Amino acid sequence: MTAGSRRPTPEERGVSSRHDKLRGRARLLERLRRFFVTSDYLEVETPILVPSPGLDLHLDAFTTASPHFGAAPGYLITSPEYQMKRLLAEGLPRIFQIVRCFRRGERGHRHNPEFTMLEWYRAGATMESLMAETETLVRSLLSEATDMPLAGAACDVTQPFRRMTVAEAFTRWAEIDEAETLRLATEDEDRYFFLLVDRVEPGLSRLGVPVFLHDYPASQASLARRRPGDPRFAERFELYVGEVELCNGFGELTDPAEQRRRLLADQAARRERGLPVYPVDERFLAALESGLPACAGNALGLDRLVALALGAEGIEEVMAFAVDTL
Repeated sequence: MTAGSRRPTPEERGVSSRHDKLRGRARLLERLRRFFVTSDYLEVETPILVPSPGLDLHLDAFTTASPHFGAAPGYLITSPEYQMKRLLAEGLPRIFQIVRCFRRGERGHRHNPEFTMLEWYRAGATMESLMAETETLVRSLLSEATDMPLAGAACDVTQPFRRMTVAEAFTRWAEIDEAETLRLATEDEDRYFFLLVDRVEPGLSRLGVPVFLHDYPASQASLARRRPGDPRFAERFELYVGEVELCNGFGELTDPAEQRRRLLADQAARRERGLPVYPVDERFLAALESGLPACAGNALGLDRLVALALGAEGIEEVMAFAVDTL
């Protein structure tokens, strides 16, 4: 050590490492935007404060303290889906967005109550074609990663991604057949999710390559359309990279009557479970009534993708400030 110099403290080394990851994050965002722009997508920005945050039973929103929409409060978005689909219905055929989203009760190495979502929609796309596009995007951003501790297992992203239906995965690792998988998803959701987390997801991670889990039971459809020819299942997919669930994509539901039925059923279910009951977004439904084209869309957790690409052990390492540092 030269005279007058000193070793950096552990705290200083930690800050330096985080700054390096923030620079890596910025470079990855540049590559991601280039991917979409060269694929003829338009980058859009939609509001963060909205009249309805969605009615998904498994997501809770942050509510503003005072009225914003007439006499009603506003909500921070859990996803920009409603507003992006309105733009799609207006005639924009390919759109993407990198946006801050907010979900109550999410905290940990893969969760933060405020996080960044990459969401995109393409008119004329199918679930299958959007899975292929997602594979191309994820491989291009992760192909140089040699160490992905967040994934929890060795995962070779240079190999073709596997595709497996939910029923096939439950048969293989939970040892129950298709009929029982459908029954649990409809009648015993707690057991269904226990088996998914305890048996199926660890099984997927041991395959050594990323895996698309697709064709979810219709009761888990959310805003996805049912499978033509087999309405027991929905055109929904999730991509797993090791133990990390990276995205949630749909062949999108375009039927306004069916969408209204689902939203009202979700409201009733939230009320029955003692959860906050959010309003139905009537302008979103009006957009479907005006004619949402056949399309597919995907919502990808950008912080998780960056953490995988940069070899981080948790998303807090690739965020300027996670909630526990505020």
